[in-house]
Amino acid sequence: MAITEICTIIALKQLSPTHFDMILDAPKLSEMAKPGQFVSILCGHSRTLRRPISICDALEGTLRLVFEVRGEGTEYLSKRKVGDTLDVLGTLGCGTFPILDDDRPVLLIGGGIGAPPLLYTAKAQKAAHAVLGFRNEAAIVLKNDFYNACETLMIATDDGSFGAKGTIEAPARLLLSKNKYSAILACGPKPMLKAAQSLAEEFGIPCWLSMEERMGCGIGACLVCACKTKDENGEEKFSHVCKDGPVFPAEYMVW
Repeated sequence: MAITEICTIIALKQLSPTHFDMILDAPKLSEMAKPGQFVSILCGHSRTLRRPISICDALEGTLRLVFEVRGEGTEYLSKRKVGDTLDVLGTLGCGTFPILDDDRPVLLIGGGIGAPPLLYTAKAQKAAHAVLGFRNEAAIVLKNDFYNACETLMIATDDGSFGAKGTIEAPARLLLSKNKYSAILACGPKPMLKAAQSLAEEFGIPCWLSMEERMGCGIGACLVCACKTKDENGEEKFSHVCKDGPVFPAEYMVW
């Protein structure tokens, strides 16, 4: 069950022109957190809708949130100060990334603001390799964190300013051809998730996808974040990313 916790900001720094790294004192929420979950934050008294932010890490009573400024709510968060408090609802999301008890590593595929939730996921696994995609070198976040958390890290940028030029597909395919993985775990824009699903099918390994849909309430009441899925019998239905996800088995997705 989700709870509300008044959390104090204990660290806040800017990672890029639009990305911020926030650490909250959140003893109750950090104890509840699972890889792939998110929290929903009240962003000022004039804004009735909370803003969903993925959990980047949970450690020793703290929550780490890495977010991109995309509107008024996240701009409000970026302008807070150390010592300020936030009204945080969490932890949210019933669909989470699995923690696999396997000697083989998992392959993490992430892009843009889909990369931060994969850090907590990487640290929860026995072993992880990662392929991350960004627009350009200036947009890269958490590079050193992933280097420390993963045995292998490859980065692709759209313009080739850092790492491989292009999408994550080529470096991911390279790793898949060289290593045996227990699963692919992916978070990012839909084209990247489709590519991850396709690679998983090609190499015959399980795959879980974290969907990035626009949310209103974050608890399944407003129905804004509906996405089409199918059940074990192949019957199509609508699921809600906030309540049923955000992580789904790839074979259940209907694009």
